[in-house]
Order: sequence, then structure tokens, then C-alpha cells
Amino acid sequence: MAQTEEVKTSKLKVVLCWHMHQPEYRDLRDGHYLLPWTYLHAIKDYVDMAAHLEANPQARAVVNFAPILLEQLEDYAQQIRDYMRGGAALRDNLLAALAEPATPTDPLARLSLVNACLRAQRERQINRYPAFRQLAGLADWVRSHPEDARYLNSQFLTDLLVWYHLAWLGETVKRRDSRALRLIDKGHGYTLEDRRLLLEIIAEQLTTVLGRYKTLAERGQIELSVTPYAHPIVPLLLDIQSAREAMPDVTLPLIEHYPGGEERARWHIQRGLEVFQHHFGFVPQGCWPSEGSVSTATLKLLGEAGFRWAASGGNVLNASLRQSNLQEPPKDATFRPYRLADSSIACFFRDDGLSDLIGFTYADWHADDAVADFVRHLENIAGACHDPASAIVPIIMDGENAWEHFPENGYHFLNALYARLSNHPALELTTFADYLKSHPHTWTLPRLVAGSWVYGTFSTWIGDGDKNRAWDMLGAAKQCYDRVVQTGRLSAEQRAAADQQLAICEGSDWFWWFGDYNPEDVVSDFERQFRLNLANLYQLLGEDPPAILGQVFSHGGGVPTKGGAMRPGNPHGH
Repeated sequence: MAQTEEVKTSKLKVVLCWHMHQPEYRDLRDGHYLLPWTYLHAIKDYVDMAAHLEANPQARAVVNFAPILLEQLEDYAQQIRDYMRGGAALRDNLLAALAEPATPTDPLARLSLVNACLRAQRERQINRYPAFRQLAGLADWVRSHPEDARYLNSQFLTDLLVWYHLAWLGETVKRRDSRALRLIDKGHGYTLEDRRLLLEIIAEQLTTVLGRYKTLAERGQIELSVTPYAHPIVPLLLDIQSAREAMPDVTLPLIEHYPGGEERARWHIQRGLEVFQHHFGFVPQGCWPSEGSVSTATLKLLGEAGFRWAASGGNVLNASLRQSNLQEPPKDATFRPYRLADSSIACFFRDDGLSDLIGFTYADWHADDAVADFVRHLENIAGACHDPASAIVPIIMDGENAWEHFPENGYHFLNALYARLSNHPALELTTFADYLKSHPHTWTLPRLVAGSWVYGTFSTWIGDGDKNRAWDMLGAAKQCYDRVVQTGRLSAEQRAAADQQLAICEGSDWFWWFGDYNPEDVVSDFERQFRLNLANLYQLLGEDPPAILGQVFSHGGGVPTKGGAMRPGNPHGH
């Protein structure tokens, strides 16, 4: 028995951490969704990721949820339940179009619907199905000849809508649900009854998905962790100047400090914990700070909030070790958790190379070859570590956007990955919390350079002219918020609504997309919603929105890139 235990504990520990994250797509004035990515990723990625774990009960993982995503999933589940029971209106245009008995007759509405139903990965989601590929070809013609939209018949629009949602269904659903298989096999000529059947399938996925993760957590197969409420870049809320730690020459916004940033950071952390506990019934031990963004002050706040661990990118650790005057960092420095002096929270650092192989490379490989290559890298790490029994390799990445670039939504890759790692003689899947139970000792990091998982900097959210302008617009709105709150004229209900709306504006996703290097259509979506969010905040405060909020300030124009990095949901998987 002792020998068996020795073999077990000598294994290299591996953590697969999947981050589930969507920004707030609702206009909170009426609860209407302006973009459909929350429910589309739910029925495709969130259900598949749960199903792969259910199918591999020996596998273990960490799953992180952004609280603002949890609220939207709950809202979608409730609205579709209400619709199925009594015909209550659906507050998402695309989902409502699938449910409506009649397709739109207005040419502009038809063209908008056609455009919406092409926002999918062309090779893996559309061209995979000959019937959908044929419909998409005609839809492409209509997009380039919009005057012909009036000639589209209702059956074409119905078939396009059905195929779009079939393409977004999770692979595990399409393989196991006979109703979905019948719809796929039918191919064309879908009826209102067929659409009703598809809605039933979608409703089942939306209403059960969070419960499945809760069950996985209760049986100890996964650890659930959380992000600050609306996914803000906490270090920049606390101190915009912290961006200079990794980018000394960066051009920052005119507003030198975000007003009341520490109070807002604490609000996001506390509200995130409340939402998480509401949905899962317990307090999480870990926090993946939004985009792995950390600083000394951020870790201090997370430790004060009771978190036992946080995590960031490997580039942050590398920069921190270089600036800590360590002449030669240990070769296995990445594969251990660290604490800052006098800090109560352990910080793990992502293996950027291995994580990015999954996110950006393996989609074009055969699943068995990709898994064999991945495992070979881990075996090499185990062989190189001075003490593999105490080493840990964190693989942290987006749980959503990578998979639409894989054949069949990553079905074969994920099944093979879990199966291989669960039965490997020298590798052991674990969670961050369980690792700390058996390895309470952590190394001390003399200095932490503020940064994120992207390049080890905050360049994705600040420093570009458009991003800086957005920070100045947000800062002005926060100053207005502070002035109005100080007057005491807001009721408790009005103050709560303003707090919620301000939090949405503080989310990181809007800033991610600003900049001419990003695709024009996606920039337009997020730029427009950011300005709407700010305008809504002014109105909740009883103030007139400034004229600048009526002007487009970021246009995009870059080329979409493939990848599974941690990005908000979007049609191209950025």
C-alpha cells in the first residue's frame, strides 16, 4: 500500500482550467439581448465541456465562470421556460426568429437575419453540412446583392435559421439526441413543428447546463472558481499607472487614475462572490482574475476576500522573476505556485506554450496526434523537473472559442485528452485547491510585475488611442456617478441600478475590441454597445448623456485570426 501511494504522489500534477466568460449583452432598460453569443455558446460549448467530463469520470478540471455570464444563463433559462409554457416573448432577436411562426417580410429585416445566420465558423460549422453550405452560398449572394433580399421566400429563411442553430448545437447533443439527428437528416423543408422541436432541445440545454456543473463539483470531479463580477481589469481600476510596470513607455489615457477604483474593485469582487454562491451554493476557493490580470494590490484584495488561490500568465511570472534580481531563475520556475511576502494567497502561473497549443495549433491536427504531442510535452516537463511530485503545470484557456475551429467542436480531441491524462502512469490531473491541500508550501516571489495573460502586459485594454479614449469616456461617466451619488438624490433602488450599470461599463471586453487591428464587424458590435452602456448609466443618474456618446470612435478593419484565447464570444472565435 505504501508503495502504491509513493507511485501516485510522484506523478507530475496537471491542471486543466477552462474559463467560461461572456460580457453583458443585455440592454438592462428592457432586458433585451443585443447579441446572441451567450445562449449560442451555452448550447454548444458549455454543454459539451460538461458532457466530456461526465463521460470521463476519472478526469478532473477547474472550471471558472464569470458571474455576469451566470446571470445571463439563468435569465435565458427563465425566459425560454416562460416561452415554452405560455408564449411569453423571447428577448433575443435570433432566438425569437426561430420561435416565430412567420419569418420577417421587410427586406431589411430579412437581410439582417441572413447576416446573423452566417456568423459562424465557415469550414467547421457551415461547410460541414452540405445543406447548410448550399444555403450559405445563396445567403452570400444576397449579402452582396441586398436589393434581392425581397425575393427570398419564407422556406429559405426558415431552413437557414434551423441550420444555424443546428450548427451551434453541441456535438455531444447532436450525437446523442435522436431529435437533433432527425432534424439534421431531414436537411431542408423544415416546418413550424420542426422549429418547435429544436426549441425544446435548446431549452433543455439552457435550463440544465449550470446544474450539470454543480453536480460535477459536488462529486469532486471539478473545482469551480470565479472572476470579479463584470470581468474588469482590476489592476487598472486600482491604478491605471500600473500599466507602466510592464510597458514603461506606454501612452496612457488623459485620466490618470480611475475615480474610486479601489471601492469599485472591492464591489466587483464581493458581488462576484454573491452571484457565484447564489448559483452553486458555496464559496469558491479560487479566483481567475479577469484575463489573468494581477498586481500586488490585486492579490492583496483577493486575499482579503478569502480566496486561497489566483492565477495569471506565464509571461507575468517571467517578468517578475527578471525584475526580482534573480540571477538565474530555476528551470522549473513556472511549475510551482508563489506567494508575495506577507500575502495569504497563492498564485499559479499558466504554461503559455502548452495552453496556446490547444488554443491556436491543435485544431488543424488529427486528434490522436495532437494529444500525443501534448502528452509528450508534459512527459518532458516531468523528466526535467527536479522534483516532479511537487511540480504543477497549469493549462488555462478559454472554454469556448477554440472549439469551433476543431473538427466536430473538439469532440475527439477532448475525449482523447481526458482519457489519456486520466490513465497516464506519470501524470495526474488535479485542481488548484487540492494541490494546495497536499502542498501547502509555496515559494516566495520578491516582486510581482503587474500584467495579464496576454503578453504579460495590459496592452490589449489600454495604450491604444481608441482604448484610451474609451477609458476617458468611462472615467467621465464615473465622475458623474460620484457627483450624483454624493447628492443623495438616488433611492436605494436607483443606486443599485446605477451600480449594476456602472459595473457593466467597467467590463474588460469593450476595451479588448477597440483598435483598428480588430475586425470591423466585431468592433462595431462592441463599440456600439459600450456607448449604449454609458448612455444608459447617465440616464439612470438622471443626467443627459454627453454628445460624444453619439459618435463612433473605433472602427476596426483588421483581419480575423483563429484561436482559442480568452476572448468574448463572437462569430470568428477571436
